[in-house]
Amino acid sequence: RGEPVENFRSSYNLITGSDGIMNLEELNTLTHGEASDKFSICCSASKWVEQMIGCRPFQNKDKLFELAEKTWFALTRNDWLEAFSHHPKIGDTEALQKKFQRTQPWTENEQAGVKGVSEDALKDLAAGNRLYKDKFGYIFIVCATGKSADEMLALLKERLENDPEAELLIAAKEQNKITRLRLEKLFNQ
Repeated sequence: RGEPVENFRSSYNLITGSDGIMNLEELNTLTHGEASDKFSICCSASKWVEQMIGCRPFQNKDKLFELAEKTWFALTRNDWLEAFSHHPKIGDTEALQKKFQRTQPWTENEQAGVKGVSEDALKDLAAGNRLYKDKFGYIFIVCATGKSADEMLALLKERLENDPEAELLIAAKEQNKITRLRLEKLFNQ
């Protein structure tokens, strides 16, 4: 029973460079560089990271989460695209292992729904990812936590029907969910 918790703690330690649970006071007192590292793990839009660093000290976690969301939705399309570019495609385990090593433990956990799926399902996801990128110009962003490969594929197909403006906002909302979950993980591991 302790093994999954221990594995997740090890993943957290790899990502955060910490061997303990972070609290709000620690986040508030990190150096600029240390805070940048923590925030960029949660969301890689550089303007978001800088603005979050500038919002410190946070009074409480609720205020942190509120400011994170407010800051995210005040960013530009290009800022959102920057954040999207730091995610592996859903089901692309090779890219996850090579290009996204820094966030791999969290991303693997978030994309657990694609583990052990059939080769056909992975091919369908890859084909859908290509269609999505061709249509919208960026990868399919979905908060994958708790979703199966079939659910993600259905969402991908559904969202391919959207117009570009509507889809960008949906992707931004999904990124916001991912960011919130990752911020929570800073304190809960």
